Formats: sequence, structure tokens, C-alpha cells
Amino acid sequence: MHAVLAFYVQYKWDRLLQQGSAVFQFRMSANSGLLPASMVMPLLGLVMKERCQSVGNTYFERFGIVVAATGMAVALFSSVLALGITRPVPTNTCVISGLAGGVIIYIMKHSLSVGEVIEVLEVLLIFVYLNMILLYLLPRCFTPGEALLVLGGISFMLNQLIKRSLTVVESQGDPVDFFLLVVVVGMVLMGIFFSTLFVFMDSGTWASSVFFHLMTCVLGLGVVLPWLHRLIRKNPLLWLLQFLFQTETRIYLLVYWSLLATLACLVVLYQNAKRSSSESKKHQAPTIARKYFHFIVVATYIPGILFDRTLLYVAATICLAVFIFLEYVRYFRIKPLGHTLRSLLSLFLDERDSGPLILTHIYLLLGMSLPIWLVPRPCTQKGGLGGARALVPYAGVLAVGVGDTVASIFGSTMGEIHWPGTKKTFEGTVTSIFAQIISVALILIFDSGVDLNYSYAWILGSISIVSLLEAYTTQIDNLLLPLYLLILLMA
Repeated sequence: MHAVLAFYVQYKWDRLLQQGSAVFQFRMSANSGLLPASMVMPLLGLVMKERCQSVGNTYFERFGIVVAATGMAVALFSSVLALGITRPVPTNTCVISGLAGGVIIYIMKHSLSVGEVIEVLEVLLIFVYLNMILLYLLPRCFTPGEALLVLGGISFMLNQLIKRSLTVVESQGDPVDFFLLVVVVGMVLMGIFFSTLFVFMDSGTWASSVFFHLMTCVLGLGVVLPWLHRLIRKNPLLWLLQFLFQTETRIYLLVYWSLLATLACLVVLYQNAKRSSSESKKHQAPTIARKYFHFIVVATYIPGILFDRTLLYVAATICLAVFIFLEYVRYFRIKPLGHTLRSLLSLFLDERDSGPLILTHIYLLLGMSLPIWLVPRPCTQKGGLGGARALVPYAGVLAVGVGDTVASIFGSTMGEIHWPGTKKTFEGTVTSIFAQIISVALILIFDSGVDLNYSYAWILGSISIVSLLEAYTTQIDNLLLPLYLLILLMA
């Protein structure tokens, strides 16, 4: 029923976008994408529930049920919103939405406790307000499906952070989980604060820039760090330093990652130097040049997954905070780096960066990190992840780092047979599947902890389905593909 509702909602939103009747300004170079996006949270919650139930972890089993119910509630809200702004009111979709709403209410009544129902409603309320605020402040940055995924995830994290902050005496959790929650929510709230503030003042002056940096320090030292200290009951800075330099392996990994970050910066400077020397100032980096960063990210994540996944978890969180902060500096034209970042990054824009924000590099980081962040570690420790589930941490590497990169390069250079109704090619998809299979074989060789237990057919099917999704989706594939590969491997 949820899938049928998602199909009808996507159809109605596509009509609204074509007619220009949507409430907010969405990214126009793609369809609404609500069908694949609205299925992610319910499916993720279900596979999380099944996995945690199999190892006897009741807390995260219930957590998975809440995630699934929240995903269904958010999708139902999107359908109600579509109905409310469609004229004349579509009778068939009203019937489908009513039936789906009845099924969702029935499931919530018989599957959730009163406290869990309240939690779902809290997330839905936060989601509604975030939609109104962020979609107004950031026109053309999202499709409806991308907004559902991104804002739904942020809403869930904000609600979890509030819940754990209010029950800090009873809370039991790993400090690295609290670190992720506080950093993500803190960066989003900081962005909303400065977006509201700079409506009333020019952000490009030196006075505004100094104020931006001072307020960033005040919010970081006066809000984020005390909030984190309350949750982990340790000095956050001392805990972070001790964590990062705890072992010799971590020091080597940090040095290696610093070298790769330097290499990425050199690639940006080199590509901009080529643009400066060319005759056309509107020169854009070719597809292969943009995919350099995919190779760098793969080289970053594979050693982290092999040697220290907890360090990779924290390092990816820090990197996300840095990316978001630099995007704020670029977007608000904060001196002294704002105009420089605008000039350097404009070379790597494509049709998906049609709004005021540049989000593709942040989506790339999220796509690689979500398989590390989303799967509860207590549900993977008892007996480990067996069969196809052993590849879950590598879902981002396979789907985005290898599959999407190879499909894009080979499809754009050698592709001739196009999939019906798309610009993607058959050759790109086939080489993508083949490259991911080779990558799985290499993972088996170098990661002794991976035991596929003869689940090769399921892995091949999962990779093929996600590769076909890459061929047909017009959404941000860096975000969508790893989530679906994670769900299929966990199933």
C-alpha cells in the first residue's frame, strides 16, 4: 500500500512541477523522485528491525520500527500536501491516500507504544517546519524526493538529539553517536541562524564577515560543546583528541587522509589553472575530471573500513562539518575565502547545482558515510555481519565510488546504446556492474572479516538493481544509490 501511495504521489508531484503549481521552487532538471525517496526510510527501518531482532537487541529492534513508521508518516504528509495544492482535487488520489493513511494508522496502533507514536508525530512536526523554512530559504536546491530524504533525516536526528538530551541520566550510548547527532544538528541550526540574520544585513562586508566568525565561535564554544559535554559527560575536545590519537594505526590513517585532502585541493587548483589558461572563461570541468574526487574518496574510505571503522565514523563527521562550514562561507561570501571558493568551485558545477547551494560534494560524502553511520553497531557485533550483509560498510564505495564513477566515465566516452527515455547508456551500466563485481572480489581478498557464505546470487542481483536505478533516476545518485544497496544487502 505504501508503494502504491508513493507511485500516486510521484505522479501528482510531477504534474505539479510541470504546471509550476508547487508551493516552493524545486530543482527543475529532474522529476519529483518521490517514489524511490519515500520508500527508503520504511525499508531501512524494516531491515534494521529484522537484523537487530536476529541478534536479540530489543532497543534497536524497536528503533527500526519507529524509523519505518516515521518514513511512512512523512510520505503520507507529502501526499496530503500534493492533494491540498492540486486543483481540481483528484478523487482517485484522495481515495488512495485515505486508504494508505488508514493502513498507516492501523500499523502504528498495533506496532507502536504510545511513547513511540508521540515520537513519530514529533518527527513529523519538525519535518513540516523544516520544509517551510529550508525550502523557502534554499529555492531550486532540492527535488521533492531529495527534500523528503534530507529533511526527513535531519528531522529524525534533531528529535533523537532532543530526546536523548532530556533523558541524559537514562541514556546509554556511544560518544561517537552523540558526536554525529550534535555536529549535524548544530551545523543545520547555525545555517538557519545566519540565513535569517543575513536577510537584514549584507553578508559580503568585512564587518559581517568578522561577525560571522565571532558568532561561529560563540555557537561552537557556547552551545555545541556544552551540549556534547552534557551527553558524553567528558570534555569534548579532550575526548576527541584522545580518540583521534589513541593508537598508532589511527595516526597513520590521519596522515594518509591529510595527504589525500591535499591532493584533492591540488586537483581543484590545477583544473582552475587550466580554465584560466583556456580561451573560454565558461569552461567546465569534464566528467572524468569531476570523477577524480570519487577515486580520492574511495582511496580514503577503503583503508578506514579495513583498519578502523570507528575512526572513519568520527572523521567523516568532522569532514561533513568542514564541508558545510565552507559552503556557508561560499554562499554568504564571507571574507577572506568566500569569493575565492565561489570562483574555484564554479568549475565543477553541473545541472544538479541549479540552486544557491553547491551540494554535490556534500552528497558524495554522505553517500559514502551513510552505510557506516546508519547500521547500529550493537546489531553487528554479535556474530558479525554474515553473508551479503558483510558488504554493508562497503555499500557507498561500491555504489558511488566504483559503480557510479565507472558508469559515468564509460557511458560518456564509449556509450552508444541508450536506455529508453534516459541519457544513460547500456554500456555504462554493464561496465558498472562488472566493476562492482571485481571490487567485491578484491574486498574478499583483502578483508578477512568478510564471509559472503555463498550469497553471490543475491549480491549480483543487488548490484544489478542499483545499477539500473542509477541509469533511470534523475535524483542525486550519490545519495540514493548507497541507501538502496545498503537496504538490499541487509535484507
